[in-house]
Amino acid sequence: MLALVGMVWQCRGVRPTLFEFAGGESAFLALATAHHARCLADPELNHPFSHPGQHPRHVERLAFYWAEVLGGPPRYSQECGDHSMVLDMHAGNGDMSDLGRRFVDCFVVAMDDAGLPDDPEFRAAMRAYLRSAVDEVALAYPERDGVPKDLPMPHWSWDGPRVA
Repeated sequence: MLALVGMVWQCRGVRPTLFEFAGGESAFLALATAHHARCLADPELNHPFSHPGQHPRHVERLAFYWAEVLGGPPRYSQECGDHSMVLDMHAGNGDMSDLGRRFVDCFVVAMDDAGLPDDPEFRAAMRAYLRSAVDEVALAYPERDGVPKDLPMPHWSWDGPRVA
């Protein structure tokens, strides 16, 4: 699949989305599954990823969210919620100290676990997206009641955030 995406990109001169380059929905489900397992195995991240109130489809929903943000179909928006809901879910958690860095580190290793392309530019774009998302979640809304309603879903490309 990746070879086909690369050939289309070279022939048409149209760069694939990060979603397409990664391998589509199955790649994002594998990434979310691997990331969740890495977080459960981490002694600091284990608690937020193993609490009993977690949505039973957490991993699938995470895959939908990342896929949509990185150029895939709007499944998260259509089936789960909007960006405001995601931020509200994570708002008001107080000092996250080292959790954000650990979360990103698990993501980077999970890309290997999931068999995502080992392309340096792709990996850098994916890491930059997650670092930005973690910063937004950790820093932008220290209080739950501060998250605005109906925030647009973010979109991220090879070059960073995209304005829709």
